[in-house]
Amino acid sequence: MPREHKRRGRGQSRTNARIQQQPWKQPRNLYSPFEIASADQIEALHQSSLRILAELGIAFLDDEALDILKEHGAEVNRSTKMVKFSPELIEKYIAKAPSKFTLHARNPQHNLEIGENWTLYSMVGSTPNCSDLDHGRRPGNFTDYQNLIRLAQHFNVIHMTGGYPVEPIDLPANTRHLDCAFTHLTLTDKVFHAYSLGKQRVADSIDMLCIGLGLSREQLKKQPSLISIINTSSPLRLDGVMIQGMLEMIRNGQSVCVTPFTLSGAMAPVTLAGALSLQNAEALATLAFTQMAAPGAPVIYGGFTSNVDMKSGAPAFGTPELAKSTLIGGQLARRYGLPYRASNVNACNAVDTQAGYESMMSLWPTIQSHCNFVKHAAGWLEGGLCASFEKVIVDVELLQMMSSFLDELSFSEDEMAFDAIADVGPGGHFFGTQHTLDRYETAFYPPILSDWSNFGQWQEKGSLDTAQRANKIWKQALLEYQKPPMEESKIEELEAFVAKRKENPGISIH
Repeated sequence: MPREHKRRGRGQSRTNARIQQQPWKQPRNLYSPFEIASADQIEALHQSSLRILAELGIAFLDDEALDILKEHGAEVNRSTKMVKFSPELIEKYIAKAPSKFTLHARNPQHNLEIGENWTLYSMVGSTPNCSDLDHGRRPGNFTDYQNLIRLAQHFNVIHMTGGYPVEPIDLPANTRHLDCAFTHLTLTDKVFHAYSLGKQRVADSIDMLCIGLGLSREQLKKQPSLISIINTSSPLRLDGVMIQGMLEMIRNGQSVCVTPFTLSGAMAPVTLAGALSLQNAEALATLAFTQMAAPGAPVIYGGFTSNVDMKSGAPAFGTPELAKSTLIGGQLARRYGLPYRASNVNACNAVDTQAGYESMMSLWPTIQSHCNFVKHAAGWLEGGLCASFEKVIVDVELLQMMSSFLDELSFSEDEMAFDAIADVGPGGHFFGTQHTLDRYETAFYPPILSDWSNFGQWQEKGSLDTAQRANKIWKQALLEYQKPPMEESKIEELEAFVAKRKENPGISIH
């Protein structure tokens, strides 16, 4: 791993006109959750999911998992690898999962509360391509990967990296997790994400995290600091490599977010109720398994049910169906007393109006559902096939607006402004009142991307549209980026670990 001492051509060119962004904070949602399904309907979904698990079952494609499941009372068919659960078994083990926990960052100021009315926004993850207005669309690479990580660190409203923002396919597949974990640990001091692609990749990430945090594995077990997404292979299957990665995570006290990937009309029934029954069944079975393998393991209930375009079969996001499934997913998570994950997603191929309105159709339900973990919150494009630098900035604006929307309201006597109203009187204005002068700098949300100038002023500045303004901002953010400090001894230890593991990674290149 080549050491980044100083980024060429960056340090001397920083501007004094820095991006005026919101300070770091983790939002709390003090509003009541929006519930579109009745208690009876939620119970019907629950019972339907239990029936699926009792009568049909779900495949666990791993022998160790089958052993654990059988030992704890599940009905296991070794030949088909299908596992059936009684309703009582599901209820028993779901109850063992914690309702809240803390994810610890390298910088304690960036620790994250998971559960209750807390929410967090993570960077886009797992895209194979990236794009910007200057260089167009291109396959994922390590340089873009690093720059997207820098943006995740720079913007306070992005609370964690959320996986690889773009897959660096120019690095060898069997060792790229080492370079990526090194990047996460040295270019950011926020919580990061490891992929559960088998035991070894997770073990390496945990070992590197221990070095970065200065902790032993035993100490780390008491301090969840890493998260991984566990996707079921819908319908009704959990793959072996995913299981092995999950076991390594939870046995070491780290958190997992179980998220069935249920697209209505493709991997799930075309009806919303059917798709949610399947999502819930797969989530319950996997979550129950985590508590069998590691009682009390910190877990998140994930929802990712959307629909496909029935004309082409392509995934559709930012749809009314996605919004409804997000809201109902939140109701189900609350029924089980579990933290909840949803996403800010769209199916658009460009940073345009469609990308904006589909993102808002995705993002509003995450707030209304009391989602605790908003994944893919910044940068998602093309249904998850592309990470867009300009879309990162559009989403940062949206997330800051949502964060501001969640700020607690004040109705103090001062805020009621009776004296100011009395002073101005009929037909006057409030521009010059002391009440306004005391508050004008902080009274309203200050945008970083929106242009509120009139038409003439906008023309004078070059008539730039949203994507063009976003292009300038992300480049400025990279100029402003500051690498968080890390002890030289830890950097050297991480470099030595990466070099040694690359000598014999023990992971197939394929």
